[in-house]
Amino acid sequence: MLLHNSQMSKTPNRYIKVKDYVLAGIGSSSWGVGERVPSENELVDLCNVSRMTARRALDELLREGTLIRVKGKGSFVAEEKQHSSLIQIRSIAAEIKDQGFVHHAEMLQCGKELATPLTIKNLILNENEYCGHSQILHFQNDKPIQLEQRWVNLKQIPQYAEQNFNQITPNEYLTSIAPVTEAEHCVEAIIGEESIRQLLDVEKDEAILLLERKTWCNGQIVSYAKLYHPGNSYRLGTKFKTN
Repeated sequence: MLLHNSQMSKTPNRYIKVKDYVLAGIGSSSWGVGERVPSENELVDLCNVSRMTARRALDELLREGTLIRVKGKGSFVAEEKQHSSLIQIRSIAAEIKDQGFVHHAEMLQCGKELATPLTIKNLILNENEYCGHSQILHFQNDKPIQLEQRWVNLKQIPQYAEQNFNQITPNEYLTSIAPVTEAEHCVEAIIGEESIRQLLDVEKDEAILLLERKTWCNGQIVSYAKLYHPGNSYRLGTKFKTN
């Protein structure tokens, strides 16, 4: 779908018109998921705007997660953002599969770790106690979607450090033994350490969404997790009803 130059109004918000042009093309399936949209230079001609205006429109669509940029190739229509609930505690594998994608995971580490200030505070441990510590990278199709760092109270889940989390997610394993009866969440946007950014394959100007989660079973603290997500590929939300 093309717009004639006469349809582009000459206002200070011309970049919005360019955004609308691209969004209309995506909405009408002129450009589907994974397909390249017009470049800055092409949008200059198609929409009769300056290159700066075209660049601003594309940059906003990139920040909003509508597009992704592939270095040296251009901007492409992104997949719909992975959506997770803040109230219901579900496995990342189930969330991905329910939305029609393929999940797989890579276990980066799993073992016992002597208590640190972080785990002493969040798992209520003594200095000479050990906890389970795992680090799992989850993929949506072939794209990294979550880096899961989790610390577990071995007094509640004594075999945690011996599991193979390439086959089952930590969430699935934990809830089979100690179903969640209470949870606490904290969400923030961060820059993140370079090692985390590399694992999630995020651009230098892209934020990382960090969800910190504590879970309890019948009043006993079970786990503390830091869940990192690419900001342009993930969103959090929920729907609930009161009586």
